[in-house]
Amino acid sequence: MNAEIRSVTDDTLPQIEPLLLAYQRFYEVEDIDPERNREFFSRFTRDDREGWLLGAWRDGEAVGFACYYRFLSSLSATTSVLMNDLYVIETERGAGIGRALIEAGTELARGAGASWLEWNTAPDNHTAQALYDTTGAEKSTWINYELKV
Repeated sequence: MNAEIRSVTDDTLPQIEPLLLAYQRFYEVEDIDPERNREFFSRFTRDDREGWLLGAWRDGEAVGFACYYRFLSSLSATTSVLMNDLYVIETERGAGIGRALIEAGTELARGAGASWLEWNTAPDNHTAQALYDTTGAEKSTWINYELKV
């Protein structure tokens, strides 16, 4: 793999910002706002109360990121972690960077005392599913709903 996985800081967030935009374009977000992104994701660069933002760098260039949110699960009465975002630039996919980001997130979740690391992906994102199917994670039987408010 030969990429470095580390926490994104205020100083390195600008290197990750183009990846955030590419990720949002990939999922066809209509109202992409770089300033809103900066404000939103900076919450993860200052402390870890809400979660973590990890970046992947190869030869000094940002090539991927993953964002993890802490949440409480009333079903298990424990803390869980949601990997809400995982993105690797297209030219680096298949090089082990996505897997390294998942493994680093697993360690963060474990270190935080979480019971689970969870994530979702679009039904047609077969590239991501090919990776996820090799991690030892099991596909959930839950169906997600979204209600725009």
